[in-house]
Amino acid sequence: MIGRLTGTLVEKHPPQILVDVQGVAYEVDVPMSTFYQLPATGQRVVLHTQLIVREDAHLLFGFSTEAERQAFRQLVRISGIGARTALAVLSGMTVDELGQAVAAQDSARLVKVPGIGRKTAERLLLELRDKLHGGVTTGAVSGGNARGDALNGLLALGYSEKEAAAALAKLPPDLNASESIRQALRLLSRVG
Repeated sequence: MIGRLTGTLVEKHPPQILVDVQGVAYEVDVPMSTFYQLPATGQRVVLHTQLIVREDAHLLFGFSTEAERQAFRQLVRISGIGARTALAVLSGMTVDELGQAVAAQDSARLVKVPGIGRKTAERLLLELRDKLHGGVTTGAVSGGNARGDALNGLLALGYSEKEAAAALAKLPPDLNASESIRQALRLLSRVG
């Protein structure tokens, strides 16, 4: 297994790049989120990688963060979701956005990704519901973003993830965490 590459970025042709590691050049497919963070050609690059071995090819995928690689791994484990589709999802949204879409069960956000239809989006949401919150996006969603902090606060108060995410989805996105929690609690108290 190739877990990480550190080398010189030789070529950039989205979504594929070429990384020279001590004289051996690796073709690596990357999501656009990683592509936009790459240095200029000739510069040193470090990528977290995932090798997928198929009958007809060995495919290497690279990611700028461990969270992206973990999300990719969860996506390709879903029946009917291949590496290209997983790459498209991560190119169309960040790991944080994917985690929020899953938490809110918001298929409309996934349908906006090219190549993802309504049925595929619903299957992704169903399959990822417990898996993403259980490890891949928990840190990413709560890592400094007010909406994620508010979600975690509501979960700590005993609300289900579905209830909390639905209440937060009704609020303006620019609120800080404490104000989001305060307003979400008002909404949730009207429901119950």
